[in-house]
Amino acid sequence: MLTKENITAVKGRGFLLNRGTECFSGRIVAIGGQFTADALEIIGQCARLYGNGKVIITSRQCAEVPGIPFEKIPDAEAFMEAHGLPFGGTGPKVRPITACKGTTCVYGNIDTLQLAEELHNRFYVNYRSVKLPHKFKIGVGGCPNSCMKPSLNDVGIEGNKMIAFDADKCRNCGKCGVADVCPMKAVEKNGKVTFHEDKCIHCGLCVGKCPFGAIAKEAASVCRIYVGGTWGKHQRIGTPLSRLIPEADVADLVEKVFLWYKENGYVKERLGAAIDRVGLDVFEKEIFAGNLLERRDEILSAPLREQE
Repeated sequence: MLTKENITAVKGRGFLLNRGTECFSGRIVAIGGQFTADALEIIGQCARLYGNGKVIITSRQCAEVPGIPFEKIPDAEAFMEAHGLPFGGTGPKVRPITACKGTTCVYGNIDTLQLAEELHNRFYVNYRSVKLPHKFKIGVGGCPNSCMKPSLNDVGIEGNKMIAFDADKCRNCGKCGVADVCPMKAVEKNGKVTFHEDKCIHCGLCVGKCPFGAIAKEAASVCRIYVGGTWGKHQRIGTPLSRLIPEADVADLVEKVFLWYKENGYVKERLGAAIDRVGLDVFEKEIFAGNLLERRDEILSAPLREQE
């Protein structure tokens, strides 16, 4: 008969008890939701050999093989390790990075899958052994359509375009292609064209739509970063940071947030709760102007904080 210690021990290795049974679902981690065709075949073999023959895709884009008896878990682990597909993705640490298909989507403003792979290697792989106050979820979305719901992640990344309106190049055409495509009505044509910057969400749909270059034919990719989002029993919409971040700087920014959380969060406290407790202004000051990266080793080696 299974003990609580048995269940806890394998949970840390990516195996979750199936309700009403003594079998487990083994979680296989994807990189931004991607599996190769060969990997899918291996996962299928694992399901037939050790599970109940089924594979479930989780809401975080991993694959789970259900119905694995407790005594078969070591064999399942050895089989998947031999094919470079380890189980995991659980516990108070960086969880598998999720991403939308912005790389190929017509609305995508950034290469979401490439960024997800960079974040996976930098955080999920390199910091896999770092215990955090609670789980730490990262989601990458390609545009403000929010299919990946970045605002419901501890760190959510949303691909944007840096939009600027050059009034000197606007010729007040009878039909404005920019105004026609803007979903937020940030560009208004009422005798003359007016750009309402406060309404612009940087979705990028207007890029290249003006033949005279009032809106640039190409625009730099930037990212809106949401912090502290959670869903479930205790919901908190992620707070957008006060500035857009160049795509090339996103990974460093995420690491600063990670290190800040490791240093400031209490055990069992999610990032959003820690930000609310300390204050957004203080958090942003330390993220944008602090020396968190320089103190990386000190922060990682320090014990977690316990709430008094």
